[in-house]
Amino acid sequence: MNQTETTIEPRDVRVQMDWGGIGDSLLDIEARIPSEIEAITPLVDELMRLVGRSHCLPGNEHPVELALREALHNAVVHGNHLDPVKLVEVRCRCDREKGLYIVVKDQGQGFDLKTVPHSLAARNLQAVHGRGILLMKYWMDEVWFEHGGTEVHMRMGTSKYKANEIARRERSKPSLPEEQDCTSRSRYPEPISSSWRTGD
Repeated sequence: MNQTETTIEPRDVRVQMDWGGIGDSLLDIEARIPSEIEAITPLVDELMRLVGRSHCLPGNEHPVELALREALHNAVVHGNHLDPVKLVEVRCRCDREKGLYIVVKDQGQGFDLKTVPHSLAARNLQAVHGRGILLMKYWMDEVWFEHGGTEVHMRMGTSKYKANEIARRERSKPSLPEEQDCTSRSRYPEPISSSWRTGD
């Protein structure tokens, strides 16, 4: 894969970025920034410029940008605690079939997702912090954490990928048993199990 290193240096902040593309991948980016707030915007701006140029998700770049900013902010502030020695790493891949996949990794101690207060609970509605994970999940199709919370993985699928996922989930749903005898039918329909998921 042909790669080019892009170096952005605003206010003595160094952002290293390697990018290229091969096969079904329209874009494959690896970037590293120090744990400084000032390093977030230059990286996001350059990365989104490349994503837009790849036409990976035409018309859907803005929610990706918002989610990426939130993930980087969490990694810099909450993960690495603004320690400039520690780095935040980003991997971004645009696939013509599956869409955009982003990983943001910090060098902190991680966290237990179960201990994160629910930002929509009444007691937390006035809190200044704590809505980052909720917002990322709102903006992206999929968000999950790995390696003890030090990595956040996010995906925004193409229209084709989303349609295939919906079809796959529909096929995996259990089907109602066939009725053997119309005379055995109950006068009232059986309630559908609450474990069934609708609207996927």
